[in-house]
Amino acid sequence: MLPGGEPRARVRDHTRFTTDLDRPTPTQRHRFRHAVLDAFVPDLRTGRPFHPGLRIKGVRSVPGVYELTWGPDGRATWSYGRARITGGRHIVWRRIGTHGIFARP
Repeated sequence: MLPGGEPRARVRDHTRFTTDLDRPTPTQRHRFRHAVLDAFVPDLRTGRPFHPGLRIKGVRSVPGVYELTWGPDGRATWSYGRARITGGRHIVWRRIGTHGIFARP
C-alpha cells in the first residue's frame, strides 16, 4: 500500500520463483531486494519509465515475460498479471537466478 493508504501495485510469486529464491546467496537476495524496493516498485507506483540500471526488457522466447537485472549475473523474470486493484498493477514474479533461468523463464 502506498503512503496515504492508496494501493497501486500488487505482487505475487510464481511457484518456481519461490523455489528459486532459496538458491541465491544472502548477498544476492539482498541485491535483488534492493533493486526491487528502491527502483522497480517506485517506478511502478509513479508510472515513470523503469530505471535504466534495471535493464528491463522482454524475454524474446516468451511474449509477455520481462527480465530485470539485479546484479552482475543476477536476473529475475516477471510478467504483468490481471489487475486486482482498480488502476493498479499486478506483478507475477516467475524466476530468479543467473542467466540460466532463461532456459525456462
